[in-house]
Amino acid sequence: MTQDILAAMQPFEAELIAIRRDIHKHPETAFQEVRTADVVAAKLTEWGIPVQRGLAKTGVVGTLQGKGNKGGRSIGLRADMDALNLQEHNTFDYASVHQGKMHACGHDGHTAMLLGAARYLSQHRDFDGTLHFIFQPAEEGEGGARVMIEQGLFEQFPCDAVYGMHNIPGLPLGQFAIRPGSMMAASDTWTVVFRGSGGHGAMPHMGTDPTQPAASFVTATQNIIGRNVSPQQAAVLSVGHIAAGAYGSPNVIPAEVTVRGTARSYTPADRDLLERRLGEAAQGIAAAHGCSVEYHYLRRYPPLVNAAEQTSIALRAAAATVGAANVDGDTERLTGAEDFAFMLEKKPGAYILLGNGGSVEDGSCHYVHTPHYDFNDRALITGAAYWVNLVAEELGAARG
Repeated sequence: MTQDILAAMQPFEAELIAIRRDIHKHPETAFQEVRTADVVAAKLTEWGIPVQRGLAKTGVVGTLQGKGNKGGRSIGLRADMDALNLQEHNTFDYASVHQGKMHACGHDGHTAMLLGAARYLSQHRDFDGTLHFIFQPAEEGEGGARVMIEQGLFEQFPCDAVYGMHNIPGLPLGQFAIRPGSMMAASDTWTVVFRGSGGHGAMPHMGTDPTQPAASFVTATQNIIGRNVSPQQAAVLSVGHIAAGAYGSPNVIPAEVTVRGTARSYTPADRDLLERRLGEAAQGIAAAHGCSVEYHYLRRYPPLVNAAEQTSIALRAAAATVGAANVDGDTERLTGAEDFAFMLEKKPGAYILLGNGGSVEDGSCHYVHTPHYDFNDRALITGAAYWVNLVAEELGAARG
């Protein structure tokens, strides 16, 4: 299988666009992807692919046997299905019909691309092994991959390797990007609550003021990165929420200040470091100001780590699809997170980026998680063809 697959799949393009836009118009958020799962299951069944439903509530897994399945390998291809809680600002005719919900990350396109590959492969089963098409719910912050695993994904559907793909605005259409090793960061959430007595704003000496340690703590978080994380590594600490007092009472020193944020890291050691140092900073600063403190650190998504062998396989599949000149095999790491990392903790695999086109800088495209974002339909056949070429690289030709 080569770049000819792109031409062979062109007759599917109109149907994939229709599927993608239908899913975009009817977005469903974490563990609520009932209609989307119905669409996926119906299409797989129509193409003769057996389906199992119910993992992580709305997950769908289709299984396809190659013609030469005589002790062949078994691999999983994964697409996420969920939308975001975000109000869409696009005005095209397939814009979201659900208030406050939007496919702002391209999971509608991911689902359509994997369906395109499933359709083609159902008609061209000249491979030796087993394919599992994994349509996963709840990637956006709710860990649907982890839930599928906990409910027996890899026991029910054994996989020797597992692969994922995500679109990225700003990377030109017809290009792919990947790297071996850590490619995306761990994503953790932390909460610090400083408590004092509060008091009258005109007489701060009559009480303890938790706003002071809170302010010092926000600044101190950046010192953790600058003076504790190796310059050879990368990590991020960002404050995303501060809450204290009442807007209508600016003369009242609040008795409690809550500071919440995110922590991103690439190694287990740095993840441990950030958790420990945030707690130490909060405790020390609170004590210095005569306040108490409550600290919580929630580990959410682990770092996404591509296996070397599977990265090489993905590179060959991408090159077969668009040519080696259009594949970056040493792309920069992203500080974003992805729950496909849970699958890569259990199975070797690789996660690749697909160009969605345009430029964020000049405004010719909008980035993911923004109200004007839209998946580029011209990427659908490219992504679907990549999946088909990946199957050829992993499972080869049928052996009888």
